[in-house]
Amino acid sequence: MKESRPNRRRHLALLAVPAAASLFLAGCAGGASSADSGPEPLSISFAFGPANANDAAQWTALAKDYEKAHPGVTVNLQQLPGENYASAIATRVQGGNAPDVFEVTAGSGQADAVQPFAKAGLLLELADPAVKAALPKGQEDQWEYNGKVYSFPTATAANGVVYNAQLAKSVGISIDASTNLDQVIQQCPAAAAKGKSIFGLAGSVAPNNGYLASGIAASTVYGPNPNWNQERADGKTTFAGTQGWVQALNYIKKMSDAGCFQAGATGAGFDALTNDSSQGKILGFFAPSGAAKSIMDGAGGHVTLEVLPVPAPSGVKPYLSVSSDISVAGSAKTKSPKLVADFIKFLTTEQGATTFANAQGAIPVTATSSTKLLPQYEPVKTMIQNQDYRGFASAGWTNPKVYDDLGKGVQGVLTGQMTVDQVLQQMDADWS
Repeated sequence: MKESRPNRRRHLALLAVPAAASLFLAGCAGGASSADSGPEPLSISFAFGPANANDAAQWTALAKDYEKAHPGVTVNLQQLPGENYASAIATRVQGGNAPDVFEVTAGSGQADAVQPFAKAGLLLELADPAVKAALPKGQEDQWEYNGKVYSFPTATAANGVVYNAQLAKSVGISIDASTNLDQVIQQCPAAAAKGKSIFGLAGSVAPNNGYLASGIAASTVYGPNPNWNQERADGKTTFAGTQGWVQALNYIKKMSDAGCFQAGATGAGFDALTNDSSQGKILGFFAPSGAAKSIMDGAGGHVTLEVLPVPAPSGVKPYLSVSSDISVAGSAKTKSPKLVADFIKFLTTEQGATTFANAQGAIPVTATSSTKLLPQYEPVKTMIQNQDYRGFASAGWTNPKVYDDLGKGVQGVLTGQMTVDQVLQQMDADWS
């Protein structure tokens, strides 16, 4: 599956062949460690941060499949808290206490992004040509630094709305992939009158606010100008001077004023979304599409969810936001560099790709127009086949503060403590 992306930079990728187990293990037994001190240990640690309680499944499945294909190898999983994973893993990596393998994000726009780690010499280079060849064409630099590969993406997610269409229909709400944001806003008061919120928002969690804003901007900014990030890097445009960004943030305020979010949204955390969703008070919330599978699995088949794009304003062509920003990297200090490199290469294989995508409820990066998608993707199937999608904005941004201040700024706009112009001006100041 190919992704159209600003500056040819962005998320989407996965997968194609492990070495024979016996040959690989023989190589490990006779190979040197990163310190060239003898045979490598056949046990590695792997840290990740789940987005929800069921999100460990894909990492566990990947580790078990790899162990099965490589007898004698042990992958020790380390589950870190999801809400502060980025800062937690950054502290460990920068402090010299990194796991052998760990989850990272693509590009440079997040606290756990691969490129700053690579620039600081903290990551293991993935020198196998097969790994580089498997990266999404035209987007390779999202996982590279100075032309060298340092991480590999896992699966493709749609960054949109996880939506309970059956619950919505039961209260007279009608929203599908073609519904524009103005049409959604018109229905919010009716939903609120029945004790429902069309959307749940974890307004105290900056990334959730930034996620919503980026989802709208996929249509208002990157839809008409997929090269917007490059133009911002070249100084040809600004956040504050781009009508699409102004429009995106203004619409979030309109949504709030119309009662589209749950009561107390500006101070809510992810727990509020979980609680309100379980009580049937929220019809949908903003999250990577893998969350749909996690929730349906947790409900034992009693709930059916679907994936929708974040709606675009009336008169704006809608684009689905997609990404393969969740990646895997190895520590430069690992004592098992050959094992770490081979484990990551497993994600480039058909087996590794399928294992991870199916367990996550995501889309294999190898997906084509003929790939059979999971049922929850039916509403956006045509958008995917027609390539009406854009990458997640922040992977091409210069530093994590830009995205962080977007999320905090959205909360400020909703509480009346900031204006849209102030938020966008702050992001421009952060850029450099």
